[in-house]
Amino acid sequence: MRVVCVNTGSSSVKLRLLGADDAIVGEHETDAPGSDVDAEALERAIGDLGDADAVVHRVVHGGERGAAARVDAALLEELRALTPLAPLHQPKALAAVAAAARARPQLPVVACFDTAFHARLPPEAATYALPAEWRERFGLRRFGFHGLSHSYAARRAAELLSLRAGARIVTCHLGAGASLAAVRDGASVDTTMGFTPLEGVVMATRSGSVDPGLLLWLVRQGIAPEELHDALERRSGLLGLAGTADMRELLVRDDHDARLALAVYLHRLAAAAAAMAAALGGIDALVFTGGVGENAAAVRSGAAERLELLGVELDPAANAAAAGDVDVSAPGARVRSAVVAAREDLEMARQARALLGA
Repeated sequence: MRVVCVNTGSSSVKLRLLGADDAIVGEHETDAPGSDVDAEALERAIGDLGDADAVVHRVVHGGERGAAARVDAALLEELRALTPLAPLHQPKALAAVAAAARARPQLPVVACFDTAFHARLPPEAATYALPAEWRERFGLRRFGFHGLSHSYAARRAAELLSLRAGARIVTCHLGAGASLAAVRDGASVDTTMGFTPLEGVVMATRSGSVDPGLLLWLVRQGIAPEELHDALERRSGLLGLAGTADMRELLVRDDHDARLALAVYLHRLAAAAAAMAAALGGIDALVFTGGVGENAAAVRSGAAERLELLGVELDPAANAAAAGDVDVSAPGARVRSAVVAAREDLEMARQARALLGA
């Protein structure tokens, strides 16, 4: 089955046509920062990819759904209602679904959800310590995100490193958005993002976790909820710390703000990785993926140095030269480390074929 994979991220839209053997038959990528997408251009690009048997979309928020689903009017309405929980991603994904339907109206359409991988988190990891009335009335829980990437990265790392069944894997998806997951036997045990993608580590423009008391204090000082939301989503993170959301720029700068931004980023990243290891009762492998995870050797080495107490140690030469899927562990390191190229498209195609009975 040839599958068109549509991946709308926080800063880009990636299209790939995968053949029955998962070879890349065609692809197209365009920058798309924010929540908007050029629907007409996207429609043309999808139509130009070549013959296909199905279209599959990455949708960031699927609520409590634990598996991929065929797209119909009822599902679209359900996904629109979730937009406030993923405002950077959900509108873009829904626009892409509409564009693909116009470009390929005869093909079955499947939605794969980033939240689905975390839908069965253990209660202790999924539950907020909030009043029961609120949790029940509003469906409050930790959803988690980047599930397609975490699922693929953990499975690929297990193959690459020849890990035993049941290995305890911490996956670090580090891109414009960033999250970590604790994975055992192909299942998510814990993750850093929560009810929305704002929780967790420092990101390009998102703050990550902030004391809720601080946010309440700002509201009492006259900061409107809409302004607060915009600042936390679009003007915080690396951008708020150093004036740029681009990790590549930070790594070549040598000024106070850049050094502080990198130090804060690594401090939160290492702390989160240690927390994921604790959720697993130990760690057998640490995996880096995503644009920063794959391409920033200094981020990987900085995180590893802070996690040396857990047995993480990288081979400096392998880490510096890493490209594609590669083992970057130091010889004899107690914890194996790997870089895995983000291939959400492969996970999307796998789920779509399973759903459609291919």
